Amino acid sequence: MRVLVLCKRQYTGKDLLDDRYGRLFELPAGLTARGHEVAGLTWSYRRRGASYRLDGGVRWWSVDAWPTPFAHPRQLFEIAMKFRPDVIWASSDAFHALLAARLRKKLGLPVVIDLYDDYESFGLTALPGVHRLFRHACMQVDALSVVSHALASTVQSRLSHAPPIEIIGNGVSEMFGKMPARDMARKRLGLPMRTQLIGTAGALDGSRGIDDLLQAFDLLRARLPDIHLVVAGPRDHMFTRALGERVIDLGILPHSDMPYLYSALDVGIVCNRDSAFGRACCPQKLVEMIACGLPVVVTEVGDAATLLRTFPASLYPPGDSATLARRLEVQLVSAAPLPATLAPQWSTLSGTLQALLQEAIDSYRSAPTPWDLK
Repeated sequence: MRVLVLCKRQYTGKDLLDDRYGRLFELPAGLTARGHEVAGLTWSYRRRGASYRLDGGVRWWSVDAWPTPFAHPRQLFEIAMKFRPDVIWASSDAFHALLAARLRKKLGLPVVIDLYDDYESFGLTALPGVHRLFRHACMQVDALSVVSHALASTVQSRLSHAPPIEIIGNGVSEMFGKMPARDMARKRLGLPMRTQLIGTAGALDGSRGIDDLLQAFDLLRARLPDIHLVVAGPRDHMFTRALGERVIDLGILPHSDMPYLYSALDVGIVCNRDSAFGRACCPQKLVEMIACGLPVVVTEVGDAATLLRTFPASLYPPGDSATLARRLEVQLVSAAPLPATLAPQWSTLSGTLQALLQEAIDSYRSAPTPWDLK
C-alpha cells in the first residue's frame, strides 16, 4: 500500500518533524513498520523553510505557508504524480480536509480524513464558507478516522450522511515502555527527592480547566506540609501569575522528558472543562501517564469519563476542585495505578488505520486509478 499523508507541521504545541511527536508522526511511521510505503507533505504555519527528510521510514516534505501559500497545493500535486499513492490520509484542520477532497476528485483516489480534534472549533473554520465546505468534504470522502467516541457521535449528528467512521484514539510510543526509577527521574529534572509530588504537563490555561488544579492544590497545601505541585508546558499569563509557594515550574520540556516527569510524580492530574473541546478530545498525556504506571485523577468528561468509568477513584466532576483535592489525597495515601491495557501502543493503532485505509482502497477496486490509465 502507498499512502500519501497531508497535515500541518505544528499541532498541539509541538512540531511534527522536530519533535517526532504524536499521531501525525507515529501512525505513518507505524504503517511503514508494517511494510507500506508512506510519503507526507506538511504545511508549516511558522517559518521553517522548505525541507525534505526521511524519518520513521516516512519521506517527509515540508513547505512554509507564508509567504507562498500556493506552493503547498502545487507541490502536493507534484508529489502525488510521482509517488502514485493508493490512498490519501489527511489530518490537522478544515483546510487539509478540503485539499484532500479536491485531490480525490482530481486524481480519482480514495481519501480518509483524520479528525484528532473538533476542527469546527478552530479559527480557520470560522472563515466565510469554510464551515459548509468542511462538512461537505467530510461527506464526500471514503472514511473518517476520529480520535474519540464522543467526537464520532458529534460528527455523525452534524452530517446528513456520513462515510464509515473508525475511532483511532491516541497511544504511546516505545519510550514509555521502560520507565526510569523515581529517584533517577527526580534527579534528572532537579526535583526534590523526599517529598510528595503531584503534577501535570501540557497546555496550562483556563480553557483546559487548570483552575481546578490550582484551587485543589491550595486546599492540599494547607493540609499537607510536604506536598509540591509540578507543572510543565505552555501557559497563559494568568496561570503564571497564579503560581504560589511549593509550585515547581519546569517550563516547556521536550517530549522525550515526559517519561522522566511521569516517573518522578506520585500522582498525575489531567484537567479539562465540560466544553466542546473537552468532550471531543482523547488526552495524550492521560494514556502516557497510564503507561508509566502513574496513578491519575482526571476530569470526568468525554472519552476520559468512558475509559475510566470503572475506576471512580480516578475521576472528578469538571469544576469541582474540592473533589479533585480529595481524590488526590486518597491516591497519595493509597496509590491505585490504572491497567496498562488502557494505554494502547501506537504500533497497535497503526494496524487499525491500516485496515481502514485498505477498506477505502477496496471500495475503489471496481474503478481504474489514474496510474492504471497511463
